[in-house]
Amino acid sequence: MRSNNASKEERSKLVSEALRKMNGKFLEIAGSHVSARVLQTCIKYCSQVERDTIFDALRPHFLTLSRKKYAVHLVKKLLDTATKKQLEWFVSSLHGHVASLLRHTVGSAVVEHAFHLANSSQKRSLLTEMYSTELQLFKDLTLTNSGRLVDIISKLGLQRSSVLQHMTSVIQPLLEKGIVDYSIVHTTLLEYFTIADKSSVTDVIQQLIPLLIQGPSAADESELLPSPDLPKKTKNKKRRLSEPLLIRMMHSRDGLKIGILCIKHGSAKERKKIVKGMKGHIRKLAFDQYGSLLLICILSVVDDTKLVTKIIIHELQKMLKELVFDKNGRRILLQLLHPQCLRYLGPDDLACLNYYVPSLSAQGEGSEALMQTSLENEVNATKTDKGSSEVSRRSAQLAIGGKKDHSLRRYELLVDSGLAENLIETCIENAGDLLRSNFGKEVIYEVAVGGTDGVLQRLANRIDDLHKAIASVAALPKTNESDEEHVFENFHSSRTIRKLVVDCGIFSATLWRTALEGKCEMWAHGHSSKVIAAFLESSDPIVRELAKSDLQPLIDRGVLKVPEQKPMEKES
Repeated sequence: MRSNNASKEERSKLVSEALRKMNGKFLEIAGSHVSARVLQTCIKYCSQVERDTIFDALRPHFLTLSRKKYAVHLVKKLLDTATKKQLEWFVSSLHGHVASLLRHTVGSAVVEHAFHLANSSQKRSLLTEMYSTELQLFKDLTLTNSGRLVDIISKLGLQRSSVLQHMTSVIQPLLEKGIVDYSIVHTTLLEYFTIADKSSVTDVIQQLIPLLIQGPSAADESELLPSPDLPKKTKNKKRRLSEPLLIRMMHSRDGLKIGILCIKHGSAKERKKIVKGMKGHIRKLAFDQYGSLLLICILSVVDDTKLVTKIIIHELQKMLKELVFDKNGRRILLQLLHPQCLRYLGPDDLACLNYYVPSLSAQGEGSEALMQTSLENEVNATKTDKGSSEVSRRSAQLAIGGKKDHSLRRYELLVDSGLAENLIETCIENAGDLLRSNFGKEVIYEVAVGGTDGVLQRLANRIDDLHKAIASVAALPKTNESDEEHVFENFHSSRTIRKLVVDCGIFSATLWRTALEGKCEMWAHGHSSKVIAAFLESSDPIVRELAKSDLQPLIDRGVLKVPEQKPMEKES
């Protein structure tokens, strides 16, 4: 049935014949480590009518099968192919059993799979019964439109102490068994943090940190190491199981928030252990949507810059060329060049980095308003492109945990480590490709302007070399034979160069003398006209005066349009 050579009709006949012979014995077959695979294959290739028959036959036994080592894969396969009504029925059948299944080593995977496939209301149903005994016993109470635990307590009039007691009884066994890499557990933990007192939250975080950095036990390590004879899929699974739990948690935004809380509120000694536990996994984290944000948090909070440089920065240096072009990887570099800038980190990302627990916040409830105000100010500053540097500094200071001065930590990680010098060299070698890249253009821009607050001032000579490299690429003749667009005509590069001309007077002079002087008329049309017009928008009078003699005739003839906001004016 699994052969690639089998035709669709032949496979259909084989599946139908196998299901006919298995009829009446589905439960027995589902529990076998050998025959369960046959039934899984039949479910994958059979018709919807046949699939419904199997589902109905096994329906009364799903909870039992969910606890069996081999049958659990069959249950997950049935959920993957289930109709909306079947999935709704299965989620409903879990009522009263979610907490007990999560404590089960095998059953927890079924709850997580159902949680992943469920819609928002079904997810709320699975979560809410973990909050209190009443919600677990009375199904109708879980049918609430509110998803936040604080709102549910208020709406249903539940006793906070009773909810805390029940949730503690649910969470404690999960922590003891190390079952903390599922997204439903992440959400439950975060909701618990919102209502728990300081000592309770601290206890949970103190229990979490050893789990996050602890690898497999010595007895299990040989079993988890992938053998060269195993199939690739099995190897990847074993390799994933051998990873620290912190790495395995980076598949959900709530998992990221828990990791950030552990880093922020762990002791200096515990932070060092977390960083050391990441050794060998930096590459995976750097190119991951959530993993890259976890690294950004570490770079912003951990004071031991020598350790961070040794474990993280040196690993990043080995893959700089890949990082600068990657959507997620570039954010780590941009965080050091321009901390917490909303152009590179979205509001949700900044909210994760600045996530806090009310009971652990020194500012209490007022910190929430402060956080919201800070984010709104950053949004407005980014839109107007004025004052964004100051707002970035204020938001960066909201990161809890680090005692070292933020600017000093950033300088040690970026400049003293040698990362900045290697980054400038990478930008020089790949100037043309970076300018044309949707993601790389942001890195080369920040490096070319010297980073926020002049962090790269010590490397001014190398930045001048980068300016010359960009100008040299721009000075290349325009030709129709080349497959690549000229940097003045490419959508991304033309806008990046324009922004550099407006923001960096030193670069503007280099570009003018190398690539534009006496050639403006050729570039006064299309995307390239934005670069030419940028010389009229520059706040530097020297730059405007430099281009005035060449651009004024073009303006007089109507070839080049004067920017409305900053027209060329005579200097008094």
